[in-house]
Amino acid sequence: MYVSLQWVVTPNCQISNSFGYLVTVHKNLLLDSPNRNLMFSGRTKKGHKQIRRSSPCTLTADLRYSSLKNRRPFSVFSSMVANPSGEMTMSSEQKVYEVVQKQAALVKKQMRSTGDFEAKPDVLLPGTLSLLSEAYDRCCEVCAEYAKTFYLGTMLMTPERRRAIWAIYVWCRRTDELVDGPNASHITPSALDRWESRLENLYKGRPFDMLDAALSDTVAKFPVDIQPFRDMIEGMRMDLRKSRYKSFDELYLYCYYVAGTVGLMSVPVMGIAPESQATTESVYNAALALGIANQLTNILRDVGEDARRGRVYLPQDELAQAGLSDEDIFAGKVTEKWRNFMKKQIARARMFFDEAEKGVTELSSASRWPVWASLLLYRQILDEIEANDYNNFTRRAYVSKPKKIIALPIAYAKSLVPPSTKFSPLVTKA
Repeated sequence: MYVSLQWVVTPNCQISNSFGYLVTVHKNLLLDSPNRNLMFSGRTKKGHKQIRRSSPCTLTADLRYSSLKNRRPFSVFSSMVANPSGEMTMSSEQKVYEVVQKQAALVKKQMRSTGDFEAKPDVLLPGTLSLLSEAYDRCCEVCAEYAKTFYLGTMLMTPERRRAIWAIYVWCRRTDELVDGPNASHITPSALDRWESRLENLYKGRPFDMLDAALSDTVAKFPVDIQPFRDMIEGMRMDLRKSRYKSFDELYLYCYYVAGTVGLMSVPVMGIAPESQATTESVYNAALALGIANQLTNILRDVGEDARRGRVYLPQDELAQAGLSDEDIFAGKVTEKWRNFMKKQIARARMFFDEAEKGVTELSSASRWPVWASLLLYRQILDEIEANDYNNFTRRAYVSKPKKIIALPIAYAKSLVPPSTKFSPLVTKA
């Protein structure tokens, strides 16, 4: 599974500068067994393909943008949507924004009391300090093996922050494996319920195993709310029952559950630069912006792989507007209709990357490098899709190793740029 950050916007308000980062998650499978302590732990085989849990969140339903070339503002114009019966209901953006507000409030509370994002003093969990250190070391090993570029960037963080990020990464990886691992066919909603109970226990300082202990220690030190973790589990439930999304609003909520949640988990750990003039809420909204770009890139890269699993993560209404259908995707033929459709999707993804770049500097200086590295590398995948003549049915776009090596010093140089002393929203109200 490819987990990334995602855009969250305040209904009927300004869209702020944005930043985020990408992580990849796979690991540890909880079987649906009467014995809730049964846990499968193993490494994913190299080259093993997972069902990617990322979806193209489009702008046509709730966002309207104009003139990508001229980069004029696009506006949010509705927080309510009509259901098939004509009744007005809360949109996915509004639901997600409420979670953003809650997390931002926690961070602001800690900053008022401590003046910074730094971790609280060590709180020993059941067991010994050596066992806790061993737990973080194991999280470090997992991150280093499966997210090499991001792991390298975390080495610039303070020890407390990088250990916390590793712990969050591993929990997300294990959660993904519940429905995406080699024994995923054994997973049912009741297994996810048990996993959520474990989450609640570790938040209470009662971790089940070593890796839970690392996260339990992390959430005790940093103002990380439990809701994003619960929401990611909800995304796993959704993945058990759904493989089509008829509109952007449906996709938006799914994208938040399985990917946007990572941003809310991570920002309190990564920290906001003390000199940043951005509001806390705008930083959270911005943190999720890069997620949309990464999610769109994932889906555009993996259309063929998903189709072979019977999954279509493209909004059905947008396909219809382009004169396309699931049958066209399953046929796997690159036509002019498909090229035109892909050009629009890629243009939109690049727009999100453009907006995301403006917000990376709002992060703490020690946290910027992994963000920039992920952004630059993922953006290049769009170039590769174009180079493949938009054939994402049978050809997988990827960034070559030489290009990755070149991107790292560029990302580091960008990470040295401090926040602007004058922060202004990117988009005006509608």
